[in-house]
Amino acid sequence: RYLARVAELGATDTGDAALSYGVVVDCGSSGSRVFVYFWPPHNGNPHDLLDIRQMRDRGSRPVVKKIKPGISVAAAAPERATPYMRPLLQFAAAHVPAAKHKETPLYILCTAGMRLLPDRSQAAILEDLVTNVPLEFDFLFSKSHAEVISGKQEGVYAWIGINFVLGRFEHEDEEDAVVTVALGDQAESLVRKRTVGILDMGGASLQIAYEVPSSGPFSSPQQEEAAKSLLAEFNLGCDVQHTGHVYRVYVNTFLGFGGNFARQRYEELILNQTYLHNSLHGQQTGLSAETPFLDPCLPVGLEDTVVRGGQTLHIRGQGDWQSCVELLQPLLIAPTNNSQASLVGAYKAPIDFTNSEFYGFSEFFYCTEDVLRLGGRYDAPSFTSAAQEYCSQSWAILTRRFHGGLYSAHADQHRLKYQCFKSAWMYQVLHQGFRFPLDYPSLRTAQLVYDREVQWTLGAILYKTRFLPLRDLRPESVRQAHASWLRLSFVYNHYLFFACIGVVALAIVLYLLRLRRIHRRQLRAAQLDMLWLDKVVPLPPAPGTGP
Repeated sequence: RYLARVAELGATDTGDAALSYGVVVDCGSSGSRVFVYFWPPHNGNPHDLLDIRQMRDRGSRPVVKKIKPGISVAAAAPERATPYMRPLLQFAAAHVPAAKHKETPLYILCTAGMRLLPDRSQAAILEDLVTNVPLEFDFLFSKSHAEVISGKQEGVYAWIGINFVLGRFEHEDEEDAVVTVALGDQAESLVRKRTVGILDMGGASLQIAYEVPSSGPFSSPQQEEAAKSLLAEFNLGCDVQHTGHVYRVYVNTFLGFGGNFARQRYEELILNQTYLHNSLHGQQTGLSAETPFLDPCLPVGLEDTVVRGGQTLHIRGQGDWQSCVELLQPLLIAPTNNSQASLVGAYKAPIDFTNSEFYGFSEFFYCTEDVLRLGGRYDAPSFTSAAQEYCSQSWAILTRRFHGGLYSAHADQHRLKYQCFKSAWMYQVLHQGFRFPLDYPSLRTAQLVYDREVQWTLGAILYKTRFLPLRDLRPESVRQAHASWLRLSFVYNHYLFFACIGVVALAIVLYLLRLRRIHRRQLRAAQLDMLWLDKVVPLPPAPGTGP
């Protein structure tokens, strides 16, 4: 499978007329990116999905283009939406063969940046795109192809993309682990290949998505109501009658639980607690560089300041990773009073830790790899030991190591400064927030899957085009049905011929019997008439008449 995936990294043969194409624009908060995908004809098996791949140019580079800022800049002037989108669509049009434009679907999907805008502004921007984009480009584009997707949809698409690349939707392959799935009201359970869950920690938010093989009972009506908004059930197959590709996925996004935002919340916490402690005990901790607050979540000797609302807190790194972990415990509770927004109080569908597998992306990977060099299979004791060792080092030593090239090329000064905090935060999120066992063996942290970055846009186009195989399946099914009829006709035509002869013969016999019955009735009537004539008395002659 690995070799097959690596083979996909070559340049796309745009001269192959059998290939189909699709374009997806990801309109994010800080910018927008366009991705071009392609796929060969469907293989005709109704249980298989389209083999969608990211297009690559002649240099084997992924066909993708990004622009900044986000499309939300058009909120004040919606008529600027199409000019904003024009460079991305021109880029896509230049890579998709011109003869394929009219049959190439275009999807413009907007995420966090657009979600923050009022509904009226969202609708105005989408209306401008739907109206004007078809005037400039020949892509297959309609009103339903432009939308603002929810965080739940984005999580589902990311889950689909990862599992597709890993081959978890190829059910014929028996070499992987399986799981028993109970769907809807089906009496029988379905056994199929086990999918993977995903953990993704960005700067501002944290997201988790995983399949829920069976829906157990809920402890309360409130929990059941919460589950409805967090569980998504969908069919990836092209035939709604087949349940082989029906999946039930739990998706939840926790705003404020990303690595950078968690650090901001932590700084506010220690500032407020220190100022309160000083007022109660008449101390000056943190009010000057000479009496700093000793921060267990920063490397030893690192000096910094926290400024909030006119208040300043001077801090100095203490490098005590275990104390940092304990200090972060309150941050697992949401900054609001909404329990469902809290990592601790939110409803989480049960996870079978004895038969499951997860991939950790973004901060989960950076935290384990950039400095600690432990990316890949996650082992809690090894991670804890490495994190403690890093935090206990002085800032001067860490800086020398950095300049000496001992860390990943992706590591920078920001990573060095906050690695201690982020490793403790990741640990708390994983083991206290999501309750992963310390000996859980099936979590991998990764940036690439089969040497390529997987975007949620791949999952989006897989879902959006799931019915396209019907174009190939229907003619084939018609041909198969016709061939089947021909075979059946040879088998059953002689039976039909004799049956018809039998019916005709029976009809003739019945007709002859009816004629015979009618003939007998006529003979009997004639005999009665003759008997009546024999008994007739002749009338006397009339007067005046003679012989």
